[in-house]
Amino acid sequence: MAVYTEVSDDALAEFLGAYAIGRMVAFRGIAEGVENSNYALRTTDGDFILTLYEKRVDPAELPWFLGLMDHLARHGITCPLPVAARDGVALRPLCGRLAAITTFLPGVWPRRVRVEHCAPVGAALAALHLAGRGYAPTRVNALGPAGWAPLLERCGAGTESVRPGLGAELRAALAAILAAWPPGEKAGGLPVGHIHADLFPDNVFFLDGALSGLIDFYFAATDLYAYDVAICLNAWCFETDGALNVTKSRALLEGYRRVRPLSDAELAALPVLAQGAALRFLLTRLFDWVNTPDGALVTRKDPMEYLRRLRFHLSARDAAAYGL
Repeated sequence: MAVYTEVSDDALAEFLGAYAIGRMVAFRGIAEGVENSNYALRTTDGDFILTLYEKRVDPAELPWFLGLMDHLARHGITCPLPVAARDGVALRPLCGRLAAITTFLPGVWPRRVRVEHCAPVGAALAALHLAGRGYAPTRVNALGPAGWAPLLERCGAGTESVRPGLGAELRAALAAILAAWPPGEKAGGLPVGHIHADLFPDNVFFLDGALSGLIDFYFAATDLYAYDVAICLNAWCFETDGALNVTKSRALLEGYRRVRPLSDAELAALPVLAQGAALRFLLTRLFDWVNTPDGALVTRKDPMEYLRRLRFHLSARDAAAYGL
């Protein structure tokens, strides 16, 4: 989450006039994240999140995201529920952007990931995958393998300013990953469905020691389920020194498999899927590192964390590297 677009009191008051959620009590920007402009909103009826969708998000795809969130919330997944205005529409213009209000989830995200967080996260991810099967519309993953080479090119000369030789290392890794990338089930490959694609610690809330909700579905897409698992391995199971915590990865994988078993083919593909996941987040962090506008209320994230993870995955020979 982040703030790129400022919302005045008058603009907000006019916007809220279309909703039956009471009068504004408090309103503040949320600086964490890099994608959209987000505000915590408190009204006389309760707490909400207001999101303004920035230029990286295709407006034509917003109904898909909101529809998925609505579907998941109504099928047992604790996630934000889009709030419709009095006219039944959940998406409307605000300050030159499309915007939506969603319900607020209680809890806090874990600033320090512990082993006991990992099994619940794996189980929640598997439950999300199963719940999403009833949502018929699909969305191509714009940040899937086909998008990585163009994204690397868009980083341009800034790549070398981060680390000399980084561009050549990333191009070599990209070529190897794409050559080994598994196909989806329509081509006789791995199971495909709706994935979160960004289930990092700051998108998972815990309350009183239990997982209390999942947020931020604006990278969700229709892709390999096991790729979503690989994203979580990258996000939850590495320590600050760049080493994989095998106890955490085993817990996450076992938590997932208790809800949705992973096939032998999915387990065999874990190393290359984890390589791709590390590369994808390295590239988006790199792009934001060299392109974030001055003055934006946003927290940039270090792309080099993911270079260390990518190198680990490139050395992994099979699923045993992750504790199985």
